[in-house]
Amino acid sequence: MTTREIFDSMDYGPAPESAAEALDWIATRGPAFGHFIDGTFTEPGKTFATKNPATGKHLAEITQGTAEDVDAAVKAAAKAFPKWAKLTCHARAKYLYALARLLQKHSRLFAVLETLDNGKPIRESRDIDIPLAQRHFYYHAGLAQLRDSEMPGQEPIGVCGQIIPWNFPLLMLAWKIAPALAAGNTVVLKPAEYTSLTALLFADICREAGLPKGVVNIVTGDGQTGEAIVTHKGTAKIAFTGSTMVGRRIREQTAGMGKALTLELGGKSPYIVFDDADIDSAIEGLVDAIWFNQGQVCCAGSRLLVQEGIAEDFYTRLKARMGKLRMGDPLDKSIDIGALVDPVQHQRVTRMVDANTEGETYRAPIDLPEQGCFYPPTLITGLSSAAPLMQEEIFGPVLVATTFRTPAEAVEIANNTRYGLAATVWSENLNLALDIAPKLAAGVVWVNATNLFDAAAPFGGVRESGFGREGGWEGLGAYLKPVGKREPVKAIAPVSAPDTPEVPGLDRTAKMYIGGKQARPDSGYSQPVWSKRGKLLGHVGTGSRKDIRNAVEAARGASGWARATAHTRAQILYYIAENLSAREGEFAARLREMTGCSASRAEAEVAASIDRLFSYGAWADKMDGRAASVPIRGIALAMREPVGVIGALAPDAAPLLGTVSLLAPAIALGNRVVIVPSAAYPLAATDLYQVLDTSDVPGGVVNIVTGAAQELGLTLAQHLDVDALWSFSAAVDARDLEAASAGNLKRTWINATAPDWLGAEAEGRAFLDQATEVKTIWVPYGE
Repeated sequence: MTTREIFDSMDYGPAPESAAEALDWIATRGPAFGHFIDGTFTEPGKTFATKNPATGKHLAEITQGTAEDVDAAVKAAAKAFPKWAKLTCHARAKYLYALARLLQKHSRLFAVLETLDNGKPIRESRDIDIPLAQRHFYYHAGLAQLRDSEMPGQEPIGVCGQIIPWNFPLLMLAWKIAPALAAGNTVVLKPAEYTSLTALLFADICREAGLPKGVVNIVTGDGQTGEAIVTHKGTAKIAFTGSTMVGRRIREQTAGMGKALTLELGGKSPYIVFDDADIDSAIEGLVDAIWFNQGQVCCAGSRLLVQEGIAEDFYTRLKARMGKLRMGDPLDKSIDIGALVDPVQHQRVTRMVDANTEGETYRAPIDLPEQGCFYPPTLITGLSSAAPLMQEEIFGPVLVATTFRTPAEAVEIANNTRYGLAATVWSENLNLALDIAPKLAAGVVWVNATNLFDAAAPFGGVRESGFGREGGWEGLGAYLKPVGKREPVKAIAPVSAPDTPEVPGLDRTAKMYIGGKQARPDSGYSQPVWSKRGKLLGHVGTGSRKDIRNAVEAARGASGWARATAHTRAQILYYIAENLSAREGEFAARLREMTGCSASRAEAEVAASIDRLFSYGAWADKMDGRAASVPIRGIALAMREPVGVIGALAPDAAPLLGTVSLLAPAIALGNRVVIVPSAAYPLAATDLYQVLDTSDVPGGVVNIVTGAAQELGLTLAQHLDVDALWSFSAAVDARDLEAASAGNLKRTWINATAPDWLGAEAEGRAFLDQATEVKTIWVPYGE
């Protein structure tokens, strides 16, 4: 072939990477591998084979972890934790820096081993996965150094159980281990059974770095091993990346155990192309979005939404580009697409595509290797939004597509999914792109780019894509907890009817407060509220599932509150405080009657409630995002957004202040609230709706449903339109509430301990963080 012919055809010759050193490492350290526990490799136990998915050839034998192995690893981590946690920040930073340097020194070995074990092209392992893993350890060495000065009053959680997937084996290990160690925790990590080799090589460099024994423990095995880590009483936090189905199971298994939990789960990410986009650039971006790592990416841009006017041209150009993709030996540096990770995954992708009966299926006309788990790049156009392939994660090199006419329709189609991990927007009109980005239900949005990642930029999802963030200060915070101990929440029973009640001449019945209006309970039942001295103070409705449904519907209908300016929300909070102040004496008297507390205590609670409203009014326009320092010519904006609809169960202690302390931060940051007041002292909250009525609070922003906290809390936990559940009530079973929340994987904040509601610890960052999600918007710039 002549040089001119090569330039005309753009054909590439083979550029094979040698696997000799990686295979030599396997032979020397294995070929049968045990676990890495307490700084040493154990003898192999019962093993299973790991194979090269591109050839089917046997690579090594991996030990199947047992409950006993997990127990040994957790004990080693627990033993190492106190000393590791007490090291200076600088000392921990040096260890992380050493790990980063060793990852660099052995980068080629890691890259080749990753490709052999996973099947992804060596270009991706070499140029993306391994450099990003190094970057995470370097970045978190810096966070470790700065932890105490920048995050005072925080301490490490303890032993962290970490379970990672097979699509980015080393990178996911870095995402988990680096922040955990930087914060001062110890870890027990389980790599995916298909792809354990780079985790075992990492264990090798932990020894080389002189990392103290027990700080990092790696136990290999299948899902049963992971389950043993999740349910072990010695793990204080679980961090999981994987499928939504398994994430839901983990949420159920950890319910009531008091473990911290972060989940990064599946996705069905939209890739939106407007008619003014640079089409060729958008197509190149799309190649990275869906055929990077064979489409085995949780945030893959697997749903293409193209504006109708350019759809046919876009599809034509895309098909032409698909025909130029190169598939073959992943160790060939000129290859674009490698092998799927395992025959089981290949069968799953094949089954899902073959079952589709809609639209038009186009497979790239390229040669597939005769052996190995290879699946051709596939485009399916003309699908309806409800088509199974538009809703379900395929996790393979399959792109599904539909069209839209207007930006509003694009947003509607993009958000028509149970997932919310990532999204991409292509438009030369930056005003349009930045208008669309906040409207998308996604934790990460890329503008005129795709699949950008960095240790400084938070990554994570919403909805059934999980909760929690990895990367940046936000990711470090997920491995820390407040210093000190709190008192357990205490249940207070309602005052029973006295033998000789004092009944006023005029009956007073407090109704529910739903959608800005007083509402009678759907149950038709009411409960008397008695003072400590036997006086009938009034009646409150007994809330039911129907009342909660009505309240959640009203809260959903008040979505405009999230779009109101922060200044507007601040002004309304100040107005609530002003109107509460005008009735300060009345509310203090009510507290004295209900609780039997002293006049000074009642007055202090009302005064603190007014002060707290002012505090969150002040915070409303000051809970800023940040521009992450990422190594691109552009910016990554970590923006704070409201969670959505929050169900909140108020404490019995400080019935007025506790209620205000939950609703104020929530509404200050744009959320809507369904709050269940203290069953013992409900009138403190029902009196408050009279203040809300006179303070310009839009209907549906605050909804109050009185009744039993456990029953109503369970309904809130089960409700698929509730985005988060908070509880400081002692009258609930945390296990039931957290297990029920797994339905839509809502965030939960179930507190078995309580702050001093009159103290500074009962307001501020912890509440503000719970009231917000972080959305990272990547905006490259320049020609």
